[in-house]
Amino acid sequence: MTDGFDFLGFRIQWRRKQGTNDKWYVYTFIADRPLRSLKAKIRALTHRTSQHPPRDVLIRLNQIMRGWANYFKHAVAKHTFSMLEHFVWWRVVRWLRALHRWRWKDVRRWLANPHGGWRRPHADGIELFDLRTVTVTRYRYRASRIPNPWTGINHA
Repeated sequence: MTDGFDFLGFRIQWRRKQGTNDKWYVYTFIADRPLRSLKAKIRALTHRTSQHPPRDVLIRLNQIMRGWANYFKHAVAKHTFSMLEHFVWWRVVRWLRALHRWRWKDVRRWLANPHGGWRRPHADGIELFDLRTVTVTRYRYRASRIPNPWTGINHA
């Protein structure tokens, strides 16, 4: 178990809990193969020479990322979602720069808000989905708090 194994896209591994020396827990991470597959799909959709309408590309990207994130939200995935969010944002911005022949100044004018922050890339009312907003809910260890199904049964 310390080496871990892959199962249904998850990497299941036995590790020490961070900050402790004696407690070991089973963690589920996202395996490498689904990450590579998702990145390949994103690259295919945002290829520089792609002539698909930006609205259609953003709709398809949102569908893929929502489904992927909802499947893997039960793993140790917060850092992975953040890293993928960064990857997707840059892919979309680079693709739109090539498509519209924008300079970086045009991108800033399009995506910067008046307070100095950045808005999500958007096209025709469709906004790019933010992977960082997906809440990661891992399994809680319940041990003896799991109710016993055989107590309270009347055998009359």
